[in-house]
Amino acid sequence: MQQPLWSPSTTGIAASRMHAFREYVNRRFGLALHDYAALHAWSIERRADFWLALAAFFEVQFNTTPGEILAEGPDMPDARWFSGATLNYAAHLLRRQDHQPALISISEAGSREQLSFSELNAHVAGLQRSLEQAGVASGDRVAAILPNSWQAIVAMLASSSLGAVWSSCSPDFGAQGIIDRFGQIEPKVLIACSDYHYAGKSIDLTERLSEVLRQLPSVERLVLVPGPAALTNPAPECSQAVSHWQDFYKPGGTPRFRALPFDHPLAILYSSGTTGAPKCIVHGSGGVLLQHLKELGLHTDLNADDRLFYYTTCGWMMWNWLASGLAVGATLVLYDGSPFHPGDTRLIDLIDAERINVFGVSARYLAALEKAGVQPARSHRLDSLRSILSTGSPLSPDSFDYVYRDIKSDLRLSSISGGTDIVSCFALGNPLLPVWRGELQGPGLGMAVEVWNEAGRRVIREKGELVCTRHFPSMPLGFWNDPDGSRYHAAYFERFPGVWAQGDYAEQSEHGGLIIHGRSDAVLNPGGVRIGTAEIYRQVERVDEVVESVAIGQQWQGDVRIVLFVVLREGVQLDEALQQRIRGEIRRHASPRHVPAVILAVPDIPRTRSGKIVELAVRNLVHGQPVNNTEALANPEALDYFRNRVELQD
Repeated sequence: MQQPLWSPSTTGIAASRMHAFREYVNRRFGLALHDYAALHAWSIERRADFWLALAAFFEVQFNTTPGEILAEGPDMPDARWFSGATLNYAAHLLRRQDHQPALISISEAGSREQLSFSELNAHVAGLQRSLEQAGVASGDRVAAILPNSWQAIVAMLASSSLGAVWSSCSPDFGAQGIIDRFGQIEPKVLIACSDYHYAGKSIDLTERLSEVLRQLPSVERLVLVPGPAALTNPAPECSQAVSHWQDFYKPGGTPRFRALPFDHPLAILYSSGTTGAPKCIVHGSGGVLLQHLKELGLHTDLNADDRLFYYTTCGWMMWNWLASGLAVGATLVLYDGSPFHPGDTRLIDLIDAERINVFGVSARYLAALEKAGVQPARSHRLDSLRSILSTGSPLSPDSFDYVYRDIKSDLRLSSISGGTDIVSCFALGNPLLPVWRGELQGPGLGMAVEVWNEAGRRVIREKGELVCTRHFPSMPLGFWNDPDGSRYHAAYFERFPGVWAQGDYAEQSEHGGLIIHGRSDAVLNPGGVRIGTAEIYRQVERVDEVVESVAIGQQWQGDVRIVLFVVLREGVQLDEALQQRIRGEIRRHASPRHVPAVILAVPDIPRTRSGKIVELAVRNLVHGQPVNNTEALANPEALDYFRNRVELQD
């Protein structure tokens, strides 16, 4: 009989914030909620009480007291939260003002910079004044092209303190990818790095910035943040006023915080844009603050004396989530650069060097460590490490085994799932619950997460669509330039009218956990049987010769056949014996229906800049259809490996 890979101790449960919150709810409302299942059920049925209690538990400071907590119509997305309330998101991230470290910023090139909470406040205050002098007002957009550095956090907080709307891209985006995003939202100020460092190379952004600024006439001022090679790179050619970061402001003083409505726009994030122009998703200040306090403070059990790390860029929603760790007083460890340079253990080394307690990475990173034979349990202390977080794609059961066997046996492995769409999670970790192999521990508080079949009925231990049936405060305010909300509605509410459909193919386990089987739009359908691509990837990962893979369904002779593309280790050939081993693993551990009809080798697989494999782009290429907006891809050159493959022709 299957046993959990990890279970919380009695003392661990008693010391957790989730336990303290449950007791707080019981006292406040005269309840007797004995476990997480009961607490979660209450948080769904009494959502107004739950979110108000959460705000009180984390001492959220409302400048104006909220009136009605939740006013909702019969169907999503017709709801308004905390009407009449005002607050400021940045104020809650800057409440701590002592001399303990707030940000530890490390670059691949070797620099390490540290800001205390008091220094962080002083930097935000100085930049805030200069942004105001540059004409930035509430509602204006401030955009950034920055690495994951302390300057990015300071710029976001200074902008948010004024009520400006923040939006950021990673410096590895191409010019057109940046223009496709920022061109829609028309920022007034652009804060950008002059160059950045990755995989041992320095990349100059001068020409790219010149091209971007030529096509962003709304930008009135460029603030240039120096990179490793800043002294040798020229300034970009542009008509806008240009200031250098170190000259634009002087740190000092105390920030001021504009009181803003609960649903005031905080940030604009972007869909991947691999099937068209990126959607500009607008998120509200109050909803993001409450959701992140819940997820970081309760589900991650992050405390003021903890150090939080997540490997991310400023172009991924996990950067916004990471930044909110300041709201619980935690220290953020920021890293910019390749996770594997100069060696496979670059990020693992940071755990011991910086005493990291919560370590966040992608599922792909953990799979790559295992493939490389890295065994941190034998080479590192890891005594500070309490939890590993994983997202970006489904974490395979084998990766669960790897973490507990080769990294650390006594920690909480939290596979988490949500998205840019809600800048938070539907399902994630929980300090009160055990970790089961291959499963996310469970739905987040206040999130009415279910799995529905095609008829719109809830199912358990059966694959279906991941949905959320009740309103929650971190739902987007809408899409930018979507005045009638039609694009927003089409994105989430057409599949099941009035219910949020996330687009994930999922399964709810008998333990109450969730298993993600891949994206719904990439589900394979051979012979009319729906198969999640993650089910195939989990088996292929067992084959040592395969580095990674992508599976698509090809229309073939009136049906669909599965085609599997594999990237092989250097020197390995895809001969008949290896193909049979791959098919055998899939047949043995999944089913005969999962076995691909065709297996082909490719040198690389296209992926988004946040590392997600773009199955739809591969499927389009196989069917001779165009792939739009290749600027959204980190490696668009990989598309060529899938075009006009003679092996796939009739």
